[in-house]
Amino acid sequence: MSDNKSNKGQLQQLMSAGLLNCVFQPISDLQAGVVFAHEALIRGPKDTNFHNPDKLFKLAEEEGLILEFELHCLHQALSQWGQFPEPGRLFVNLSANALLQASSIHGSASLVNLIRSYGVLPRMLILEITEHERTSDMDRFRKEAHYLNSEGISLALDDFGDGRSSLKLWSEIKPAFVKIDKYFTKELGNRTENLQMVHALKCIAEVFGTQLVAEGIESGSDLRILRDLQLAYGQGYLLGYPTSVPARTITAESAKILKDKQIAVLPHLQQNARPNILRGLKVIKARAVSPNAPNSEVESLFQACPDLHALAVVEDERPIAMINRDQFMSQYATMYFRELNGRRPCKKFANYSPRLIELNEDVDNLLGILTSEDQRYLIEGFIVTDNGRYVGLGTGEQLVRAVTEARIEAARHANPLTSLPGNIPISLHIQRLLNSGTEFVACYIDLNHFKPFNDQYGYWRGDEMIRLAAQTCLRYCDSCCDFVGHVGGMILSFCFRVLTGNLAANASLMILR
Repeated sequence: MSDNKSNKGQLQQLMSAGLLNCVFQPISDLQAGVVFAHEALIRGPKDTNFHNPDKLFKLAEEEGLILEFELHCLHQALSQWGQFPEPGRLFVNLSANALLQASSIHGSASLVNLIRSYGVLPRMLILEITEHERTSDMDRFRKEAHYLNSEGISLALDDFGDGRSSLKLWSEIKPAFVKIDKYFTKELGNRTENLQMVHALKCIAEVFGTQLVAEGIESGSDLRILRDLQLAYGQGYLLGYPTSVPARTITAESAKILKDKQIAVLPHLQQNARPNILRGLKVIKARAVSPNAPNSEVESLFQACPDLHALAVVEDERPIAMINRDQFMSQYATMYFRELNGRRPCKKFANYSPRLIELNEDVDNLLGILTSEDQRYLIEGFIVTDNGRYVGLGTGEQLVRAVTEARIEAARHANPLTSLPGNIPISLHIQRLLNSGTEFVACYIDLNHFKPFNDQYGYWRGDEMIRLAAQTCLRYCDSCCDFVGHVGGMILSFCFRVLTGNLAANASLMILR
């Protein structure tokens, strides 16, 4: 078959001639370290461009044979799988539209009988739903999914997170399995955002009673992290390549990793997605006045609320100015002020440059208020907004307290000086090590005579020394098995290493300040 021939009708020729075959890639149980299932993957003739499945799907699109091609792949997978003695579970890719077409052709009951006719038990088949095209009849698809489940056939959602598979579909059909796109399972040790995504998907899976399958596993570090995250299943070249005959075991390398006791060092996960966001700010729920409110109304409000330090001037729910209590009442108490200005608008005595602070303000944006030589805002207070709309007032004392608490909380997760994990991730890692039952060592480093050093050379030099010590520890630690953290006080950080073989003799584990 020449690759130089016209592609017109080429796919139909390949299907008619029986030149398309399936290979089977193992899906591993990451906790038991055994083969759980296989996925059927279509291949064209070897030594041709059509051996690549992407070329076949592109050809199917060009020839308008997507649904016919998908159904042919389903028949081919079932036909080959039924020839193996006790092969186990099989994942087969199928779009929602192709499933509905197969049901229309054979009927729902006949479709199940067709599966049995190939010697495949329905309970051993998992239809892996792809979303290359969204189904136009979700109600019918939902009913079809329910019927297949009642017959023992499970559903899986393919490539979740690639932009096509949706959370709505997950909720609609409640699949038994969801396969996480390989984009989110790669370089987990270096990409904290990917680890956070896997954590989030685990939480969603628990809600729906779904098992997760991590795709694209190609490195030992990613495999160890996924195992330690308690993901149920995984798939990738490290676990096994696609072969014409189903593999009975996973690769020796992956089996060794899954069985060892080394605990993966997870990249630092913040407790909050935005740890430096101002939280817990006490808001004074105070009534606001309009720009045209008379001064007598302002005076009455201040008299009725002796503890109120200011009033916000609001127009269309948005604050435009603030009236300071002490300044206003001092003027109001002067001779003839009440008589001359009592009925006049209060806007004349308002400050049109108040400090506005959003409820979810970044703490770093507020540090300038605390450190500025101009302490006006700390004295006069500020207006609190939510998406620009007035919600209340705040005082300088409350701001100092809220910012301090936010910085302390952030430091518990990551030290602001060295950016190393703080008390909470250190404690979590210790707990993981203890729960694993493996042996490990923990050390810490304390910089001697550090106070005299600070006194002699200044605190900024002391900070440089701490950062240098942190960088030195990181340079000589193995990121795959050493956890380096930074706790408060004079102890700089903790390091942990799992003891394996003779490693205990040279486990120089470091900790910073």
